[in-house]
Amino acid sequence: MGQDVFPRSRYEYETTISPASNLSSDSFLCSGNRTQTLMPTPDPKECMKEIKSSMWIYVMVGNVIRGAGETPIMPLGISYIEDFAKSENSPLYIGILKSGMVIGSLIGLMLATFSANIYVDAGSVNTDDLTITPTDTRWVGAWWVGFLICAGVNILTSIPFFFLPKTLPKEGLNDNVDVTKSDGEEKHEGKAKEEKCGITKDFLPFMKSLFCNLIYMLFILLSVLHLNAIVIIITFMPKYLEQQYGKSTTEIVFLIGLYTLPPIFAGYLTGGLVMKKFKISMKKAAYITFCLSLTELFLFLICFLMTCDNFPVAGLTTSYDGIQQPLYEGNMVLADCNTRCNCLTKTWDPVCGDNGLAYMSACLAGCEKSVGTGINMVFQNCSCIGASGNSSAVLGLCKKGPDCTIKLQYFFIMALISSFIHSLAVISGYMVFLRCIKSEEKSLGIGLHAFCTRVFAGIPAPMYFGALIDRTCLHWGTLKCGEPRACRIYDTNNFRNIYIGVPALLRGSSFLPAFFILILMRKCQLLGEIESSDTELAETKLTEKKSECVDVHKSPGVENDGELKTKL
Repeated sequence: MGQDVFPRSRYEYETTISPASNLSSDSFLCSGNRTQTLMPTPDPKECMKEIKSSMWIYVMVGNVIRGAGETPIMPLGISYIEDFAKSENSPLYIGILKSGMVIGSLIGLMLATFSANIYVDAGSVNTDDLTITPTDTRWVGAWWVGFLICAGVNILTSIPFFFLPKTLPKEGLNDNVDVTKSDGEEKHEGKAKEEKCGITKDFLPFMKSLFCNLIYMLFILLSVLHLNAIVIIITFMPKYLEQQYGKSTTEIVFLIGLYTLPPIFAGYLTGGLVMKKFKISMKKAAYITFCLSLTELFLFLICFLMTCDNFPVAGLTTSYDGIQQPLYEGNMVLADCNTRCNCLTKTWDPVCGDNGLAYMSACLAGCEKSVGTGINMVFQNCSCIGASGNSSAVLGLCKKGPDCTIKLQYFFIMALISSFIHSLAVISGYMVFLRCIKSEEKSLGIGLHAFCTRVFAGIPAPMYFGALIDRTCLHWGTLKCGEPRACRIYDTNNFRNIYIGVPALLRGSSFLPAFFILILMRKCQLLGEIESSDTELAETKLTEKKSECVDVHKSPGVENDGELKTKL
């Protein structure tokens, strides 16, 4: 899609219809009095310049800078919470933090729904001349709107971070009480001092300690496998639902935000509250995470059953008689009804006939006449649609039946339940991950974990999975000079098998390191739990000292009262 989204000039979608077409200019229709050169062939060198546009580099550099600024927030922010919050309060605070991220994602999806309805070159082209709508695979929305708005909001939200203190008093420890500090307090303060210079001075020893931490390394392996699956599901879900159920990008993005983000928000808060209320131990949290993740995987596999047939396109998925034909078996886009038309066979400009069958172009449908302009254009006298002279077609693919809409609803209901269960498992699982790291290594450990998941999951997953689904493409779009463009229609059955099968395989394999983590946790206590218990012990001792001080201050008064009564 690079040449679709980052053009050198204005975006020009693939079409046989010229924007200046009118009733007297029907060169894109069926006619036996011309050769197969409906559009002038441009200079191949100019075409290659368009393909090799360097505009995408600017967007990539911008994303790199944005990522460099945003990435430290999560590892350092979570470590900040873990260091200065009570151990039983940490899950709730982290749940609130992740819930805030969900709210941001919800706002982002609403913004994406808005911008996807706006044509990418709106304001510089006459949208009345467009022959495509947001439901068309050739449509490119105004993706740049989101970048402009989010950039401004990011600048505003970054200001409060400058006013955060470097350190905070540990929850439960009152610095204003003039008492002797316990051994636990001194130990905690010593660790806080070590953290100030730990990353620079003790980097290599900390790295060695983390790599020797077997539970931590298993967590990284588990996270990489799991994040590969999650990245695939999230990245390709709009494309999958568009092809499987025949909906527009705008509608799909809106439904994804509506059905998945609210349950994730509720799951994060519920998970944090449950961990705080019942003070669940890390071993129990690990078992809960394992069981919840396994349940969600089984629910995800049910999506195999929610399938729709391919779009009925003559010459690709069906014959010109409307009978389904084997796929990937050569080019059969020509038939007796359109061989005399001298049509282009590679151009994708679909029309929907009144017989419920779609055709790759009005010419291949055998249409000889057009009425109207833009998206309201109607083609008449189409020989491939019907023998009578009343047959007609309109722009775009034919809509799928109502049964596909019902299956889409079932899909989102399953997505709603799965999202809630997954978010419940995230909080408990993440707390186990945090408690398997020493406090002085926490910032480095979280950062290393984030680095590994991005390098081995976030970056390669869209690449190799995109290559896999490209193998299910039935028809590739073409540039003016014949170079391949984006895929216009997929084999939905193979697409479904890959989209659900590959993430299920990755997530299933992630249960192997999770199983070993459970075994290791049965034999030993997590490092973070030991330190948390030490901190809690220090807080208990401090509370006892406070009560002793109160008793000491009260006792002289009591004795004086007794003496006064005796004298009286």
